[in-house]
Amino acid sequence: MNILIVKLSAIGDVIHTLPSLAALRRCHPDADITWVVEEAAADLLAENPDLNRVIVSGRKRWIQELRRGKIAAPLRGMLSFFREIRRRPYDLVIDFHGLLKSAAIVLISGGKRKLGYDSLQELSGLFYNEKIPEDLGKHAVDRYLDFVRYLAGGPNGWNAACLKGPPEFTIAVGEQERRRVAALLAEHAQILLPAKTDRPGEAERERGFVAVNPVAFWETKLWADEKFAELGDRLREELGINIVLTGGEAGPLERIRGQMRTKAVNLGGRTTLRELACLYRQASLLVTTDSGPMHLAAAMGTPVVALFGPTDPARTGPYGPGHRVIRRALSCAPCLRKRCDTPRCMTEISVEEVFEAVREVLAAPKRLAMTGRTKLGIKE
Repeated sequence: MNILIVKLSAIGDVIHTLPSLAALRRCHPDADITWVVEEAAADLLAENPDLNRVIVSGRKRWIQELRRGKIAAPLRGMLSFFREIRRRPYDLVIDFHGLLKSAAIVLISGGKRKLGYDSLQELSGLFYNEKIPEDLGKHAVDRYLDFVRYLAGGPNGWNAACLKGPPEFTIAVGEQERRRVAALLAEHAQILLPAKTDRPGEAERERGFVAVNPVAFWETKLWADEKFAELGDRLREELGINIVLTGGEAGPLERIRGQMRTKAVNLGGRTTLRELACLYRQASLLVTTDSGPMHLAAAMGTPVVALFGPTDPARTGPYGPGHRVIRRALSCAPCLRKRCDTPRCMTEISVEEVFEAVREVLAAPKRLAMTGRTKLGIKE
């Protein structure tokens, strides 16, 4: 059986689809499975043992090149991309994305069974010959698994046993990623010092680190830089734990580090997604906005303290037990707005409550987030 998965972006959405991929592989261990993804999230799928191949779409880059007046290069890229999709006869194509850009790929694929949500969002529902209802009351992970449940329960249903067990988030983190992360942390050995003791004869003890991801694509998801700085200082001074700042660029993180009294490590823009997964795996905890890195840490089994404003954590919060979500129960939330003149949902979150949440989660049993619903898969 040839299966094509269409889930183009973003980082969190691709991570949420990983359990469905694992379930498909369990249902059909001999199937040839291909995933179409955009460039920004492609690293998450590299070397995934459940995939036979990954087809990478350069859609955003092609659009940018066309806007700059370049014609030949993006056209060659698009033609090559379309040819690669048409190279195989697909028995089943699943559109986990549900937008026009993904539905068009479903159509181009020529697959026999074209499965998507029963939705007219951007007219995507017109491109499928099989549809399921989209239950927006579920978390995205469980919502995507509904496709596999449908396939297992149909008239030609698969073995439903493949759906048993906890969702699996498989990200291929290997020796190369571990060496790179070790080298990055070694660069900052003078900052990432072990905790000292004043007791005679007592050896210095290892002090872990809290990762902090203060960035997000929506401005309404952001928490104030000065609050992140104050939180970092308190964690360092009162709990004796190191702070490692992460994000796509160093600049925004440097603004936070510049406001701190204590030292912190800035790794902004210095890791691939799989290296970041490896880093989060080593962290004691991640403090984060609602963003792709939040889902990456949760998938790696690292406890998360997440700050939520305009979005709904029931649908897109950190998946699994052991995490802590901080949000304001306002009448306007969740509004799903990317801009707001009075973002009380984020401004009213205090440093004190985030600090206390971190303290409580750190005091909980290690790796609580891995128990129960989440099974970790790492390439050794």
